[in-house]
Amino acid sequence: MTSLRHGHEPVTDASAAQRRRAVVSSTLGSSIEWYDFYLYGVAAATIFNHQFFPAGTSPYVGTMLAFSTYAVGFLARPLGGLVFGHFGDRVGRKKALVVTILMMGGATILCGLLPTYAAIGIWAPLALTALRFLQGIGVGGEWGGATLMVTEQSPARRRGLFGALPQLGVAFGALTSNGLFSLISATMDERSFQAWGWRLPFLFSAVLVAIGLYIRLSLAESPAFRQLREEGKIEKQPIVTVLRKQPLTILRVAGIRVADIGNYYVWTSFVLAYAVTIGLSSNDILVPTLIVSAVSLLTIPMWGAISDRLGRRRTIMVGGVVMAALSYPFFWAVDTRNWSLILLVLLIGINLGRDACYAPQAAYFTEMFPAQVRYSGASIGPQLAAVFGGCAPLIATALAGPDFGGIAQVAGLVVVMSLVTFVAALASKETAFALTGRDAAAVPTAGGGNAS
Repeated sequence: MTSLRHGHEPVTDASAAQRRRAVVSSTLGSSIEWYDFYLYGVAAATIFNHQFFPAGTSPYVGTMLAFSTYAVGFLARPLGGLVFGHFGDRVGRKKALVVTILMMGGATILCGLLPTYAAIGIWAPLALTALRFLQGIGVGGEWGGATLMVTEQSPARRRGLFGALPQLGVAFGALTSNGLFSLISATMDERSFQAWGWRLPFLFSAVLVAIGLYIRLSLAESPAFRQLREEGKIEKQPIVTVLRKQPLTILRVAGIRVADIGNYYVWTSFVLAYAVTIGLSSNDILVPTLIVSAVSLLTIPMWGAISDRLGRRRTIMVGGVVMAALSYPFFWAVDTRNWSLILLVLLIGINLGRDACYAPQAAYFTEMFPAQVRYSGASIGPQLAAVFGGCAPLIATALAGPDFGGIAQVAGLVVVMSLVTFVAALASKETAFALTGRDAAAVPTAGGGNAS
């Protein structure tokens, strides 16, 4: 193996066989965790608002309450980033990822078994909220570890491409959760689906977790972490170290993440609730979302590869501009109730805008932090952004108002989130060319990373 030095820290170029195993394991494991996380979002917009809250609650209030429990998962994600960031930097990427998939899958299975408000009263929404909190902790520790398992053993000139492959887990997760939910709802009568059919996708998670756990247990530890352990360079307090030495880097990372996560959930979760108020069915949004998720299987690696040539920050800035430009046209298209137009704006907004922001992040965040604190740094920043981004459907619902008449304000929210990401990328150093001599200034210094 050839050790590629990123600043003072090891970023190991592993063999092709090792890299393939890491890509397959990280992508499949990530897909399972995101299946669990997105499934809750679909159910929150279509089922939970009347299954887990008092009868007689207005549709608007029920939607607000359902999105509130949805947001709890995002509020928990920074805690997951802190806990598993520390765990992953101290004892290894692999062990942390085994725990996250068990936590995430277990919470999802229990959601499928949970009695409704009619059966146990107030305990139903309380238990639902607690399970969503556990999901948030699990996924908060998942993203950083899954991407590091690949990027830490990828060649520098192709790290954008290889790092984007575990990101496909998001598209696979959305595709399988939305697809299974839509399939079951379309093949069952409405009464049966509302009574028990919606539980089936949650219970199916047991099968996925068993597969994912087997895959992760068979995976070797990251070569970069093994090298740190062999050299006795494991950081004792990685969270404290990264917060002390790279606080502004963490804030920039959080800013870069805001638009892709916030806009995605406005365009795929909030819009489900909005669509019903203007006479559309949930499948009128779910089916285009499925198509867009399938296209993401191509556009995420495409944008990752583009970032190897164009640069991480420029690629992300392009995505921010596209999303800002589409903010108002997106809702105009939804208001037409024209299925083709809805699909078109989703393709532009997500596949050209959101994916351009999202795909380079695995490589970018890997290159921003030294290996001793990388799991922590690459987890804390994104999960801080997740707090705001995950609350976006709740914020959007509040801005829209009880009659959903404030859609212009929701479009304004999309613009603001897009600009935050654009500015954060603009303020960040380029790292894509650091190891090829084209931008050496972007490499963290030997003192433990760029303190700014």
